[in-house]
Amino acid sequence: MYTARHPLDYKLRSTFLEDAREITIGNDCWIGGSAVFCPGSSVGDRVVVGAGAVVTKNFPSDVVIAGTPATIIRHLDPPDSNQRKA
Repeated sequence: MYTARHPLDYKLRSTFLEDAREITIGNDCWIGGSAVFCPGSSVGDRVVVGAGAVVTKNFPSDVVIAGTPATIIRHLDPPDSNQRKA
């Protein structure tokens, strides 16, 4: 997961100026090996991220995402709130 960003302008880059943006990962997510989260990206609850995916934007809950860049490849059924109580 990468949160650091640098300026595109070469003069600013030479000053070693850098900033960071938050990455948000919801509850009960499954993240495949070598997945990359870029600065400012987020996934909702119960998201499955395919191995090697590059997450560059925000995704809602209950989806499967994969690819470079990641896209939604399947919508999952949201859990029944009565079944979640154990």
